[in-house]
Amino acid sequence: MEVQIFGTRKSADTRRAQRFFAERRIRVHFVDLAQRPASVGELRRFVQKFGIDGVLDRQAKRFAELGLGTAAYGEERWLEKLVEEPLLLRQPLVRNGTLLTVGVAEAVWKEWVGK
Repeated sequence: MEVQIFGTRKSADTRRAQRFFAERRIRVHFVDLAQRPASVGELRRFVQKFGIDGVLDRQAKRFAELGLGTAAYGEERWLEKLVEEPLLLRQPLVRNGTLLTVGVAEAVWKEWVGK
C-alpha cells in the first residue's frame, strides 16, 4: 500500500496525515504544493468526488488575499485557479488508489489500513 498526500509542509493537518501513515509504516508519496502544484487531472478527481466547495478552503488566508469572496466561477475556472494557487486547497488531499479524502480523515484512513 502506498498513499499520495498533497499538501504543504507548513500545514499542521498535512503533517498529521504524514505522521498517521508513517506510524503505520505505510509508504507515502508527498507532493509539496508549494513546490509543485497538482495537475488539473489530479484535482479533477477530488472535485468529482467532493465538489468545488469540498476542496476549496474559503477560510484560507490566500483566499482573502486574492479577494475571492464574491467570485462566482464555474468548475473549470476554479480548477484552473486551484492549479495556479494551490494554497486555496483544503489540506491534505490524500489518495490511496481510487480512494480519496480531503482534510484530516483518520477514521477513513484507519479503514484503508485495517486498523
